[in-house]
Amino acid sequence: AWPDVQILPMEPQQITADTVRNADVLVVRTRTRVDASLLADSNVRLVCSATIGFDHIDTAWLEAHGIRWTACPGCNAQAVCDYIEEVLNEFQISNIKYQISNPPTLGVVGVGHVGSLVAKMAERKGYRVLLNDPPKGIGVSLDQIAENCDIITFHVPLTNSSITNHPTYHMCDEAFLGRCKSGALIINASRGGVVDEQALLRSGHPYVIDTWEGEPNLNPEVLSRARLASMHIAGYSVEGKLRATRMCLDAIAETFGLPRIFNFQNTNVSAGDSAPGWLSRITAQLKAHPDQFESLRRNYPLR
Repeated sequence: AWPDVQILPMEPQQITADTVRNADVLVVRTRTRVDASLLADSNVRLVCSATIGFDHIDTAWLEAHGIRWTACPGCNAQAVCDYIEEVLNEFQISNIKYQISNPPTLGVVGVGHVGSLVAKMAERKGYRVLLNDPPKGIGVSLDQIAENCDIITFHVPLTNSSITNHPTYHMCDEAFLGRCKSGALIINASRGGVVDEQALLRSGHPYVIDTWEGEPNLNPEVLSRARLASMHIAGYSVEGKLRATRMCLDAIAETFGLPRIFNFQNTNVSAGDSAPGWLSRITAQLKAHPDQFESLRRNYPLR
């Protein structure tokens, strides 16, 4: 039979070693840091993160201690693609002029689930698209992205040189930004540390940010100067949440030899704002209440 379920508090600091000690499975999202301090003395055998990213999980420690972990790659890829499309739409509406006559060139850094969808979407809208993904052997160099693109959007995991030959931490740094075309738009809807926000401020480039360094504690100057800004909700959609739920349930069933749950529905869906200009409305809300980042994110009505 499927196990009992305990719903933990929404605030990450309230999820402690004591609250998870007797659990067999822990299901989290990005706000909960899962490492030795949380699980060292627990019964947990499986950690499921209902998210694409997993940099909040100490995967090496879990694997060394026989604890299986899963994430949900691709679950919200379409939602993030829709977010990037809204960015492009709102910039077109506001008549921001790019440095190339027509069409503008979009650089997509990271060509996984999200980046692939973004590239196809942009091509449908008439953009020239350049791709960069060295681990996959896809596309042009990062230098070529900087030198040729009017808009650059990042869709990579957050990694460092200790675990990969292609680290993404601060890949958008002062040197990269210095090579970019004048006025190039920078979009970060991947992970906060991918873009060096201080370098971004110094560069003078216009930018859009959904994922922040140090979130939920935002740098007020970075927020104030963002053309569009949101509270790490690019991937928040009804469909994305349901896909993540499905993937977590399947992982639990597989790990513990339980029957799959085929029929389920999300009964806690609020009416999202998908009308044109929704990202500008979120930007105004976040800029007015930056100290409410977590609350705004938690209560965001799914698109």
